[in-house]
Amino acid sequence: MSRKLSHIAPDWWDYTTLDNSLINDAARLTERDLRQLSRPGFKVVMYDTLEEFYLAEALEYIHAWRQATPDNPAGICGPIGPTEQLPLVARLINELGMSIKDGHFWGMDEWYDPDTKKEVSMDHPLSFEKADREMCFDRIQKKLVMPDTQLHFPKADTAPFIKSWSSGVRCIVMQGGQGDIKHWAFNDPLKRTGKWKNEPPPAAEYRKLGTRIVDLHPITLAQNARTSGGGNITMVPKMAITVGPKETWMAEKVSIWHAGKHDNPLGQRLTALMISKRLVDSSVPMSLLADHPNVQFNYFRGGLGEVAVEMH
Repeated sequence: MSRKLSHIAPDWWDYTTLDNSLINDAARLTERDLRQLSRPGFKVVMYDTLEEFYLAEALEYIHAWRQATPDNPAGICGPIGPTEQLPLVARLINELGMSIKDGHFWGMDEWYDPDTKKEVSMDHPLSFEKADREMCFDRIQKKLVMPDTQLHFPKADTAPFIKSWSSGVRCIVMQGGQGDIKHWAFNDPLKRTGKWKNEPPPAAEYRKLGTRIVDLHPITLAQNARTSGGGNITMVPKMAITVGPKETWMAEKVSIWHAGKHDNPLGQRLTALMISKRLVDSSVPMSLLADHPNVQFNYFRGGLGEVAVEMH
């Protein structure tokens, strides 16, 4: 018997196809409950202020690049969302006079234009590469910043980006936010079609996916319009290029940052519960991280909210 249809988009898999009892269990979790979900391989950390939260996120860049040497290059894979940490990274490096010449950076994802069959240019207002450069790398003193060849941004021709992951550079940490559809990067649930019409793909199948061009779930389009486009969903591309689970498992650590601005109170609880209890289901892509050996969820206490009825 096939699983229930999505409550949001019947042609797709997503968290609404889960058993309601799991969703209700997640909805009941308090802050204390969340903290107690930590286990070996999965750590839950709370921050009292946004200043502390984003500084801690920025410091992950510093800690990663400090480990980089000419003989042992190292780097970080970072998101656009959150972005508030990026100017802090540049400020810290400049104030410390810290050379990151041996450091590397991987962008997580980029929008894709099916008409040109290429990634969007940096002229696009939502360009992720543009945001990374303008908010961080262009602000670092030239004598301190790494060469441009050590900045790896995903392109429509994914081969160079994929090759960079197996070039001998350690990825110390992969940072991410969590979207409304419970993704990291643009690892959205898959469409409900073909051999995955009645059941979502097994975790082992989903984890084989590497950097690729993807169709985006309607909720992901709506979220990006809300967080980045003032609600103008017509400016949000329907496709993207994303780092895959395959590359994610090459990162020594996966660090997810919940400020309360991207996913909602239920989502922030659901994925933590699933990872903690090793409830892996590819309709909730973030839950696949239950099988990664080193995952950390970082929460701003003020952004946790409550899963409660509140009329507006």
